[in-house]
Formats: sequence, C-alpha cells, structure tokens
Amino acid sequence: MKITSARYLTSVVKASDILKDEMIEFAFVGRSNVGKSSLINCLCCKKNLAKTSSTPGLTKMVNYFVINESFRIVDLPGYGYAKTGQKHIANWAHLMEDYLLQSPNLKTVFVLVDCRIKPSELDKMMLEFLNNYQIPYMVVMTKVDKLAKSKVPQAASAVAKELGIRREMIIPFSSESSVGKESLLQYIETLVEEN
Repeated sequence: MKITSARYLTSVVKASDILKDEMIEFAFVGRSNVGKSSLINCLCCKKNLAKTSSTPGLTKMVNYFVINESFRIVDLPGYGYAKTGQKHIANWAHLMEDYLLQSPNLKTVFVLVDCRIKPSELDKMMLEFLNNYQIPYMVVMTKVDKLAKSKVPQAASAVAKELGIRREMIIPFSSESSVGKESLLQYIETLVEEN
C-alpha cells in the first residue's frame, strides 16, 4: 500500500463525540513515550501530522486522521505517565475504553511496546481488555533501530513470551529507519481490501 494523502480530521474528548460513520479505522495505542506519533508520521510520510513531543503523555484526546480518503488512523491517548493527575488519567482511560467499545468499524488495534523496555502491567491489561472484548490487535515493537539487527528477533521473542502471544503477532518497527513500515502497511491494506 502507498499512502498518497493523509490529513488531520478531528479530536474528541468525550464519548458522545466518537465518530460512528461507515469509514474503517485502525487505532494506535501504547504507553507514553513509546513513539506513537513518530510511527504515524513515518507511515504517512508526513513529519508533523501527529504531534510529537519530548514531554510524554501529550496525547490527551482521540485524534482522527483520514488516509487516502478511504480509511482512518486513530491516535489514542498514551498511558502510564505518572506526572498527570489521577483524575485526568481516569478520564483518558474512560475515553479510550469508550472508543474501543463504541467504534463500529475498528478493524485492528496496534499496541505499541518499546523494544528496550519490558512490557508493563498496563500493556498486559490492554491486551487482556482487547482479548476479553474480542477486539483484533497486533503488537508493534518500536525503536528497533536502537538494537543491533541480530538482537531484534530475540527481543521480539522475549516480548511475545512476556505478553503471552505468538511471535507472529509482533511487527518490529523503527520510525528512524522505516523498518517494519512495509509490513504494517501490507497488513492494513489486506484489511482495507476485505472491507
């Protein structure tokens, strides 16, 4: 798949504003500072489509982007950044849950984990939630450019074991070198064509 157009559509902060039209969606979620915005920008070949920041936890809304005028990428709030007040964390968690349960055309959730950091309890809880509600997902292991090439398969196997999933459910990815970009786009293309 080639992404020829990508545009920001809207951001929502409450469940009642979650989009429920016919367009299919792919959501991206992960702990704060896992490289979610960089991944979205890399996929779409647009430097500032999703806002990146050196401050973790900047995404506080559900952000929608229209891709090739045929599907949407949805950037969900990052989780696990403690500097934010508990009330805000609870609000984001509810908003994320509402999005995941109320979006009729959500095809896959891409759960991002950093290849250098052991998956957290929050990552495990996210997968448990998706499994419970039978929401399809894949795990994207980010920042693989920080590892020696020979260490990437080993890291992917360790993440799979930690999360209790099959190794095939992990896509190693780097926003810096574009490793994994083709695999991710191919996966999305298959589901777009099925629709």
